[in-house]
Amino acid sequence: MSSTTHDAAPVLNLTITGMTCASCAARVEKKLNRVEGVSATVNYATETAHIERAPQVTLDALVAVVEATGYGVALPDEEDDEEARTADLGRRLRVSALLTAPVVAMSMIPALQFDWWQWIAWLLSTVVVVWGAAPFHRAAWINARHGATTMDTLVSLGVLAAYLWSTYAVFLTDAGAIGMTMSVEWLPMRDDAEHGHPDLYLESATVVTTFLLLGRWLEARAKRRSGEALRALLDLAPATARVRRPEGDVDVPASSVSVGDLVIVRPGERIATDGLVVDGASAVDLSMLTGESVPVEATPGTEVPGGAVVQDGLLVLRATRVGADSALARITALVTAAQSGKAPVQRLADRVSAVFVPVVLVIALLTLLGWGLTTGWQQGFTAAVAVLVIACPCALGLATPTALLVGTGRGAAMGVLVRGPEVLESTRRVDTVVLDKTGTLTTGVMTVIGSEGDDDAVLLAGALEDGSTHPVARAITTYAAQQGALPVAEEHTAVRGSGVSGRVGGHDVVVGRPDWVGVDDEQLAAARRWHERGATVVAVAVDSEVRALLAIADEVRPTSAEAVASLRALGLEPVMVTGDAPIVARSVADQVGIATVVAEARPDTKVAEVEQLQASGRVVAVVGDGINDAAALAQADLGIAMGSGSDVAVEAADLTLLRDDLRVAGDAVRLSRATLRTIKENLGWAFGYNVAAIPLAASGLLTPMVAGLAMAFSSVSVVANSLRLRRFR
Repeated sequence: MSSTTHDAAPVLNLTITGMTCASCAARVEKKLNRVEGVSATVNYATETAHIERAPQVTLDALVAVVEATGYGVALPDEEDDEEARTADLGRRLRVSALLTAPVVAMSMIPALQFDWWQWIAWLLSTVVVVWGAAPFHRAAWINARHGATTMDTLVSLGVLAAYLWSTYAVFLTDAGAIGMTMSVEWLPMRDDAEHGHPDLYLESATVVTTFLLLGRWLEARAKRRSGEALRALLDLAPATARVRRPEGDVDVPASSVSVGDLVIVRPGERIATDGLVVDGASAVDLSMLTGESVPVEATPGTEVPGGAVVQDGLLVLRATRVGADSALARITALVTAAQSGKAPVQRLADRVSAVFVPVVLVIALLTLLGWGLTTGWQQGFTAAVAVLVIACPCALGLATPTALLVGTGRGAAMGVLVRGPEVLESTRRVDTVVLDKTGTLTTGVMTVIGSEGDDDAVLLAGALEDGSTHPVARAITTYAAQQGALPVAEEHTAVRGSGVSGRVGGHDVVVGRPDWVGVDDEQLAAARRWHERGATVVAVAVDSEVRALLAIADEVRPTSAEAVASLRALGLEPVMVTGDAPIVARSVADQVGIATVVAEARPDTKVAEVEQLQASGRVVAVVGDGINDAAALAQADLGIAMGSGSDVAVEAADLTLLRDDLRVAGDAVRLSRATLRTIKENLGWAFGYNVAAIPLAASGLLTPMVAGLAMAFSSVSVVANSLRLRRFR
């Protein structure tokens, strides 16, 4: 592989392929950090290696280290085949499940055990074990070459032990029927069989493979979504920009815009790059950065960020920051850094497997030698196979995916989506929850929360504001339409930053800021009282007489106070961090019962607040719904997104609430903790079963058939324990 332009970068983010568990990531990280001048962090969840390197360390050298460890690298300029790998797992799962069904049926139902049924079952099992389980065998071989064991080692050994034993049994049973001559006297026979033969464990080999392929496929699908948050962020930036040139306005690729270029943005379009408005005026939706519901007025001299939406006017702006320096690019970098910084989560089964597998192999070998040298090789072989069969990691492999499947299925019914098993570790330890305001504690939609004056004036105001895209105007029109039929406005003149005037039904109507419309002292005092509650106040004048005041705000969800109390009951201390003004933030916090408030917080401020809490020893959950929350959601120990929020927030989160009800966040934490508790119970049973059963098998007290039944019972117990989560309330 030749060097590329990526060699110039002191920091690299490489996609590592072939990792199947957290210990794989740890092995790659260890090897990379042995290279002088390299500091690497490998994240199994995102399949990336974040590498800081000295100038003399080349990209080729780093790739060579990864490949020598047994894994691959997808370079930044190469097409990622992650989707193809997920599709391959899906094909193996479907074929294996289709072939496993008849194997299990023939093995368990005597009526289906016709002549030659063993050969048919063996042929079907061969496809499942050799082709279906190939990813496990391949990973086990890679790990074996480096002197390591993982869950794949357990799976491969268990499947092959059951299959190879059954293969000998099938050939022994029908060897004479097909004219084979082989010396099999040393193999153990079943005394009660008419044509004595060992027991078959083909159904064990196929069922283990199919269930574990299901778990691996579900995991691959979840991991594949981890990069969608970044892709969604980048999609916010338009691909083209209209730039003013001497020959006229031309559309050019956004990447070719330079600092100082004049960029024209029309109503409804996204701004291509950060800039300073030099001409025009418009309301600009900045909710992606600040989370505020009310757009800001952009006039000459106003700085606007790339990705923001121009609502109702044409703007000409001078590009000030482009490319990686833009606000949108910095948010993207924050999400990337936060995701890369998450420590890989070691699965409990993988932690033990490094010791468990070698111990099982040694016990099986000692069993074979012990019985073979003292009693007979037939007895030794039977006992050794019983050890391998009973140590088959079916229960270990099912412990996590079955609990996760049932738990996440129950969560979906409750309106909760859990991203993966690593999320469950976080919910157990969380003690602080950072809450966004807009769209989380509030509805995220501007509504009229109070009014003073006569209804006729409100109807006239609603008619005048009808057709405007401004959130305050839409709130007035919606409220007025609830009072009665709206007349038709005859004239309409908008005054930027102040309000609107015109004629409706033969009356001169003015709607806008109280000081612009002209209110008396009593009305001004009423407006101040509403403002202290965090509301925007609009005055309505009809024929030069102020006849109504409307208070408009992003209304607090009726369930938010109960939700905050529920989170406190779980031991979580709530903190509000919002981009809104202090007076608005404090008003909402008082209504829902939150003492600690951080207002006027931009995306980097939110991340800094989370980092500060983490540095003080807190384990932090973040609940948000906007693009401006994405980086904080990624930085948090546990990210919870409101499902109605932006795709970026949903993709950056660990838990997603499908209903716009913050109370579900408490349910999500409780369900996650219950699921994690079930996984630990499953693993405890699986390991405890092996601790008790392996000595019995080694002592010759269990035949392979009994071992197989015990193994099946352990799997059933794990599944039954997981199914208890269906009753979670």
